Amino acid sequence: MKLIDWNGLHEKGIHYSKPHLWRLIRAGKFPPPVKIGNKNAWPEGEIDELIRSRIADRDLVSRVA
Repeated sequence: MKLIDWNGLHEKGIHYSKPHLWRLIRAGKFPPPVKIGNKNAWPEGEIDELIRSRIADRDLVSRVA
């Protein structure tokens, strides 16, 4: 399992500000990070699944419209 940090999120096209990211996490709309020492990291698989889910939602809306 690979963990990605803040820069890894940016490399995957997720450019939320840190305050907005924390709002999404508190709202249950973004996976919470894993604490490694004093750093936050996200399981890459969870982020990839989030992206796949957003693409599927977009495609579903496109078919309905």
